[in-house]
Amino acid sequence: MKTGIIVYVLGNQSPDKDFDEREAVKNLNVKADRVEFVFSGQNSFDMSDAWLKLIQKGMNHVVCKYGEIEGTSVIRLKERELQLCAC
Repeated sequence: MKTGIIVYVLGNQSPDKDFDEREAVKNLNVKADRVEFVFSGQNSFDMSDAWLKLIQKGMNHVVCKYGEIEGTSVIRLKERELQLCAC
């Protein structure tokens, strides 16, 4: 079963121009086949967009985790997790 994670970044931030998704995923140290980031201050890409993208990429287990920006391409995950899909 393929697992996808949506990291919902809390606060009013949008990703800055120096944000590197690959580096941020490495820094998360999570076991997932694919990770998508959604920033609360971003209007063009939201939770439903990320969920659909993961489903289209073949993920059959999708969870959402909350995170906070700690630095450039560094996101600290919170303890809470929400399961969005288990097909």
